Amino acid sequence: MLKMNTKNSVLSPPKSVTRTELLEKEMLAVSSISQIICHSDNIEKTFQEVLQVLHEVAGMQHGLISISDPEYSAVQVSAIYSGDGDNVKVGNVKYRSGEGIIGRILSHGNPIVLGRISAEPNFLDRLALYDFELPFIGVPIENNEGLIIGVLAAQPDTPADDLLNERTRFMETVAHLLSQTVRLLINVELGEEIASERDELRREVRGKFGFENMVIGHTSSMRRVFDQARRVAKWDSTVLVLGESGTGKELISSAIHYNSPRAKQPYVRLNCAALPETLLESELFGHEKGAFTGAIKQRKGRFEQAHGGTLFLDEIGEISPMFQAKLLRILQEGEFERVGGTQTIRVDLRIVAATNRNLEAEVEKGKFREDLYYRLNVMTIKIPPLRERRADIPELAEFLLSKLSDKQNRTLTLTNRAIGMLMNYSWPGNVRELENCLERASIMSEDGSVDCDAISMTGLNQEVNPHPSHINIPPTDLTDENLDEREKVIAALEQAGWVQAKAARLLGMTPRQIAYRIQTLNINVRKI
Repeated sequence: MLKMNTKNSVLSPPKSVTRTELLEKEMLAVSSISQIICHSDNIEKTFQEVLQVLHEVAGMQHGLISISDPEYSAVQVSAIYSGDGDNVKVGNVKYRSGEGIIGRILSHGNPIVLGRISAEPNFLDRLALYDFELPFIGVPIENNEGLIIGVLAAQPDTPADDLLNERTRFMETVAHLLSQTVRLLINVELGEEIASERDELRREVRGKFGFENMVIGHTSSMRRVFDQARRVAKWDSTVLVLGESGTGKELISSAIHYNSPRAKQPYVRLNCAALPETLLESELFGHEKGAFTGAIKQRKGRFEQAHGGTLFLDEIGEISPMFQAKLLRILQEGEFERVGGTQTIRVDLRIVAATNRNLEAEVEKGKFREDLYYRLNVMTIKIPPLRERRADIPELAEFLLSKLSDKQNRTLTLTNRAIGMLMNYSWPGNVRELENCLERASIMSEDGSVDCDAISMTGLNQEVNPHPSHINIPPTDLTDENLDEREKVIAALEQAGWVQAKAARLLGMTPRQIAYRIQTLNINVRKI
C-alpha cells in the first residue's frame, strides 16, 4: 500500500478496492479493534492501537481521536497515527465548538464527509498531515446519553469513490466501540484514582486518630481513658462515652472506629440535640418517597448509611422518651422500617453514643428509659474534665498551639507565666475553651510569644491568679554535676511549674520515668 502523508502529493494513490474487498478489510479491522478493546487497560495506548488498525488494515490513514474538554467547550486532540516511525506529537491542539471541521462535528454532532479536502475552505489543517486531494471523514463519538464526547477522523487512502458511504458507516461503528471504551476506561482510571485517594485519606485518618498520636495527657485518668478505648476498639460492643461538653467525646469515638476492624467501612455521625424529633426519625431511619410533604424521593437514613461501620450518636441524652422506644428496637433487633415504609431493613453496625448528662440520674427521674440505658451502657468510657487533670494542661496547650502555628503559618510559643496562668483556671468549657482561648491569645500576640497579657486580653475568668508563686523560682542549672539526682528532679519540677510531663522533657525523660523517680526518690509533690 502506498503511503500518502504529504500535502498535494504527486505520487499516484493506491488502486481503488471493490466493495467486497473493502467489506473484508473493515470486518477484519472491527474484529481487531474489538480484541484491543477487550484487553484494554490504558486509554492512550488503546487509542494508538485502534488508529494503527485503521491505518494498516482498513486503509484509513492519519487517524485522529479527539476527546471533549467540557471546561472550554472544545475537543483536545488525544491521539494521532500516521504510520510506523511517522507518528505526530499531539501537543496542545484544541478545536473549539464550531471551529473548523472537527469543531463543527463537536457542535452539531453529525458526521462530515469531504470528497476532497481542498474543496473545503473551513478545513484548518492544524496538524499539517493531510493530502488535500484525498477525502476526509469525521464522525462524532457519543456517550450513552447521546452527548458528544469526542471526534474520530481519518483520511481514506484512495480518491473519492462510491464507497465513501460504506467507509463513513465503518467509521461510525468504530466510534461507537470507542465510546464504550472511553466510558469504561475513564471509569477504571477514575476508580483507581479514587482508590488511591481513599487509601491516602485512610492513612491520614489513621495517623490522626491513631492512639499513639492522639494521647495528649499523661495523667492516670487520661491513660485509663485511652487504654479503655484501645481495648474496646477491637470488639463490636456498644460504647457509651460520658463527659462534659468540650472534653473530646467525638475524638474518642473517632479513634475507636478508625482503630477497629470496621475502619474501612463508613463512620457516620449525628448530633441528636441538633434536630427536632420529627426530623430526627427521618434522619436516622430514612423515609420513602411521599412519606410526608417534601419527601420527593426515597432517602436512606444514618443507620443505613453506617451499615458495616460505626454510627456515632452524640448527645443521646437529649432524645425524648417516645423516640427512645424506637431507638431501643434497632439496638435490640438490628432492624427498622423507613418512615412511610413497610419493608423491614436489617443493618450491621456498631453504636457509639455520647452524652454530657448523668444518665443514671435521668433514669431515676423517669426521663430516660432504663432498658435503653442498659442497652447503651455495655462499655462506658468517662472522660475527666480538664480541671481534674491540670497536669496535662501544659502539654495540651503546646499541642494546640502547634496546630495554631501551622494554621497561622508562624511560630507560636507559650511563656512559663502563661502556662501557670492556664493551670490556675478551672476551664468549665474544657479543651474546647482552652483551644479558643489560645487562638484568641495568639491573635493578640504580635511577636508570636503568648504571655499572660495576651491571655488576659482574651477575657479569661478573673479567678485566675496571673502570677503563680512557683513560676518566680529562679531556674536551676540542670547540668550542674554537683546536684544529685533528687535535686535535679526537684529543680526540673520547679522550673516546669510541677508539671511532670514538662519536667520530664527538661530532663530528657519520659513521663513514666519521671513518675518513677518521684516515687523512688520520695519527693512529696504536695508539700512543695
